[in-house]
Amino acid sequence: MSTKFKKAIAFIDQKNSEDPNTVIFEDTEFPKELLYSQRMTTKLLDIEANASEELQIAVRAQHICRWSIKRKSYSMDKIGYFQWRNDLKKMHSELTSEILNKVGYSDEFINRTSFLINKKLIKKDTETQTLEDVACLVFLQYYLEDFIAKHTDEKIIDILQKTWGKMSTKGQELALKTNLSSNSLNLLTKALE
Repeated sequence: MSTKFKKAIAFIDQKNSEDPNTVIFEDTEFPKELLYSQRMTTKLLDIEANASEELQIAVRAQHICRWSIKRKSYSMDKIGYFQWRNDLKKMHSELTSEILNKVGYSDEFINRTSFLINKKLIKKDTETQTLEDVACLVFLQYYLEDFIAKHTDEKIIDILQKTWGKMSTKGQELALKTNLSSNSLNLLTKALE
């Protein structure tokens, strides 16, 4: 990988290491978004070993500084949720573009990475779909259990159906191979009925 790439990843990780929210994983405390971004990269390289630098950076930066825009500052309805998500994507894209500009990437490279972070043309653009598949797979593997603990089965089934609909056939096949708890697997099975 190029020096620019390594510098960009280091800057993204530095930003995500500032997350005041922490999680414990394997007896170690991590800034929440730093761990998430590392999981995203690992999953991407598991399923797409030759992913482009643009896609690798977009995956790593998908949640850059996510904590800085609070969900509770928006109305707690569907409109508020989508406004929050759109504002997050815009911020993630802008922060990443600044980093890529600073390390010397071309405008074309920066625009493509921004396109991916904004998840443009899911189902039509292969790399955007790969990013979405990675996000869904990471959710299923690492975050589904937390959602199950906080929501009703009905809500989880709805979330799983929406997650499934966002994935490609390849992503869905990989999801079925994910090592899920019996409870998660049971809810996923119900969601797919």
